[in-house]
Amino acid sequence: MGPILVIKLGALGDFILSYRAMTAIRAHHAGAPLTLLTIPSLEPLARATRLFDDIWLDTRPKVQEPLAWRRLARRLNGGGFERVYDLQTADRTGYYFRLMRFPFARRTPEWSGIAPGCSYRHDSPDRTTKHTLERQADQLAVAGIGREEYPPLDLSWVRADISRHAFVREGRPFALLVPGGSPGHLYKRWPAGCYGALAATLADKGLAPVVIGTGVEADACASVAAATPKAVNLCDDSPVMEVMALARAAALAVGNDTGPLHLIAAMGCPTVALFSQASSPEFNRPRGPYEGPGALNPPPGREAATVTVIQEDDLGTLGVERVLGALAKTLDLP
Repeated sequence: MGPILVIKLGALGDFILSYRAMTAIRAHHAGAPLTLLTIPSLEPLARATRLFDDIWLDTRPKVQEPLAWRRLARRLNGGGFERVYDLQTADRTGYYFRLMRFPFARRTPEWSGIAPGCSYRHDSPDRTTKHTLERQADQLAVAGIGREEYPPLDLSWVRADISRHAFVREGRPFALLVPGGSPGHLYKRWPAGCYGALAATLADKGLAPVVIGTGVEADACASVAAATPKAVNLCDDSPVMEVMALARAAALAVGNDTGPLHLIAAMGCPTVALFSQASSPEFNRPRGPYEGPGALNPPPGREAATVTVIQEDDLGTLGVERVLGALAKTLDLP
């Protein structure tokens, strides 16, 4: 088969959840040129996977920009793609499907997605009730890629030098805490004071609390780190590949429904994910590498490396003891 296009425009967590489908597409089309259309913030991670021969950045033209739409149509059709896998399945990518049909194109490529009229339409009535991993596996099955074609999950491309951190060099056991999240959705965050109490308790149990976050989450991260002198604050000093490498070595992780927690869980770190009523963990909770399509067998010592979800309508009412109870149950934490 000729060139293949994969479309994934979503956020960090969505990209990680789609990684397995991408590996299945790569395996099914071995030898075919594979291009990814994505957003700029995901380009470094996409390149690190080494799945794609080329990466295009979505220009996201606005409705009132007809010339930009025409340029996008020329580029999409100029790629000569024989098949497109739309892993975003959004209104915008439905427009892109129409751009790759007559009169914009002489030949319509095969298309896997949900756009009306596409060749491999995933229109199962239960598609919106499944987790992303299972939903995408069903979508690929419609296009002829069965679950048996998913290669074993390979995360060997995750490489970063984490020896710059003293707690790593000294071999201290540590836990990752992810107290942030979108500043526009503060209701999806467990209060920083609760994370601080958790950090102090973990420190008393011999685990160095390592706080992960970005610059916009600086206040929350600083509040958590201030709870114990044993905490390490890596706020705005947490590159994606380092977070994943740290997760490979961490004893556990606790975090909100946010992208970095998906990175951490994907590496097999025992994880407790905290959800408010604003999110649906059954659809998009972080998933570890030991469940779902292409799942791995856990190595010795990681048998309990699962993702535990705690959901409360209002995370402000979630007590620290309940989170500690989930950690104790999963990890035999003293």
